[in-house]
Amino acid sequence: MAGKSFASRTYRDEGVILRTHKLGEADRILVLLTRGHGQVRAVAKGVRRTSSKFGARLEPFMVADLQLSSGRNLDIVTQATTLGAYGHGIVSDYARYTAAAAIAETAERLTDVDGESANAHYHLVIGALAALNRGAHAPELILDSYLLRALATAGWAPSFTVCARCGGPGPHTAFSAALGGAVCSACRPPGSASPSPDTMVLLAALLSGDWPTADAAGQQARRESAGLVGGYLQWHLERVVKSLQHVERV
Repeated sequence: MAGKSFASRTYRDEGVILRTHKLGEADRILVLLTRGHGQVRAVAKGVRRTSSKFGARLEPFMVADLQLSSGRNLDIVTQATTLGAYGHGIVSDYARYTAAAAIAETAERLTDVDGESANAHYHLVIGALAALNRGAHAPELILDSYLLRALATAGWAPSFTVCARCGGPGPHTAFSAALGGAVCSACRPPGSASPSPDTMVLLAALLSGDWPTADAAGQQARRESAGLVGGYLQWHLERVVKSLQHVERV
């Protein structure tokens, strides 16, 4: 009966490690974003010992095929096979590391209560970490693109081409996080930002994945777009993503 009970609690899933905490002398608590079970908190026993067979597979930003056993408060990781070894390529570069940390913190916040879109969030995180690992684009652009797409997946898609309030066609020269993005002169509330046209083009490119346009953007547009993305994120999360303050902005 005990064997059947254990088997009934066991499940497999793919997961990316968002964050870890030390537990006792040798264990570690993992915050995972999984493909099929959403956000999972689990214990990896003995992984901090030098003799551990899969400790290195369960570091932040690694992707693994996991076997877990459901527990009362925390699940238990019983097996782990590496699927994406992104950790080393990210942590060895400060700009990539800080961008990845902000991605992981945002993903944790967005999936803490939203289980329905967890699969979509999982693939967004994997794509962003893979791009950071191989240096596909500037780290800050990968981060801002992830943030915009993650917010869209959570139901807060910003508008950069039509007025977020009345739907009037753009381009528009005002931005309001409270109203959902670009706003026309008639809908513009007091205190709205006035980004440059190049910034609005960059924001639309980051949201849609138009990387040739995003990569060609100037530094002023990149800095301005980063501020708007950060403000939009904070408005909808209703809290600060602490990791963003460490991200390098040129």
